[in-house]
Amino acid sequence: MSETAHFTPAASRRDELVDQLFASAVGALDLLCVYVGDRLGLYRALTARPSMNSAELAAATGIHERYAREWLEQQTVSRILETENPHATDGRRRYCLPQGSAEVLVDESSPDFMAALAQAVVGCTPALQAVLDAFRTGDGVSYGTYGRDASESQARGTRPLYEKLLTTQWLPSVPALHARLQADPPARVADVACGWGHSSLAIARGYPKVLVDGVDLDEPSIVAAREMLAGSGLEDRVVFHHRDAADAELSGRYDLVMVFEAIHDMPYPVDVLRTLRGMLANDGLVFVADERTAERFSQDAEETERLQYGFSVLHCLPVGMLGDGAAGTGTVMRPDTLRRYATAAGFAACEILPIEDRFWRFYLLTP
Repeated sequence: MSETAHFTPAASRRDELVDQLFASAVGALDLLCVYVGDRLGLYRALTARPSMNSAELAAATGIHERYAREWLEQQTVSRILETENPHATDGRRRYCLPQGSAEVLVDESSPDFMAALAQAVVGCTPALQAVLDAFRTGDGVSYGTYGRDASESQARGTRPLYEKLLTTQWLPSVPALHARLQADPPARVADVACGWGHSSLAIARGYPKVLVDGVDLDEPSIVAAREMLAGSGLEDRVVFHHRDAADAELSGRYDLVMVFEAIHDMPYPVDVLRTLRGMLANDGLVFVADERTAERFSQDAEETERLQYGFSVLHCLPVGMLGDGAAGTGTVMRPDTLRRYATAAGFAACEILPIEDRFWRFYLLTP
């Protein structure tokens, strides 16, 4: 057999796949170790001094020195941390965060904060056995099965977007809506699937007259939202409700209904959108933000869509398959899918707004 016989297309693809999965495993373990550093406050401790050795980090964070040293070394070989004296003995080696890294790993007000992404990946893991069972049965997996990491990571990851962009760019892109939110009598806003409430608080801060009801079926999220509200100075204009948005008491009350990154998770999106339409007062509007996907499937999808598909398989599709006749939308919700849902729910128009964002697409639904 000649040497060239080994270089077949199949062998080449095999070798590429081995390299790809090996790199993915390294990346996955990096994310899990970022989760450790985030949850234990190790990155935050490293921002307090120019550099630290393993004993100093252990003392500052209340962890064992041997674990501190292994984590520091792992972070350094993964090029997340740097060492200023790499040839020193283990106990004397000093480590630091490179310039600019604190914004990515510690600063939760930054749109570039990425520790929440590591937490989101971990948040998929508690439900893995339930997901395997769902694959076999076609059933869904309840949102609560995923635990606190899932909801907290979403809240932490989206908070800087709401605080920096919601009232300065997103809502002002609809001039008539922007004017109504500034006007008297005070506009009433419903933030449906509000999670930990950062979007509700952000709109109340940005528009000092509006009255906001944050609504979510996940009780732990509402508990967290109420904790965020306490001491915010917004207690007289924001209320968080653990209730179904379909509650008749909420009908016909709102000038604006907002839904952020949630429609694709809902087992019955048409029913939900029909409910949202019923919540509107005269001339009210529904503002939806959901995933920015390609118009159609392509095997050459960008990295963002690969990320979306991963979360869809492990989280968003399973929670969207819960119940008889569930829609099973999944994270990768194409624009035509939302338009179809909106039309079925009775909306007259579903407009894609001209807002540039890498991850989200914005829709305005008119009854």
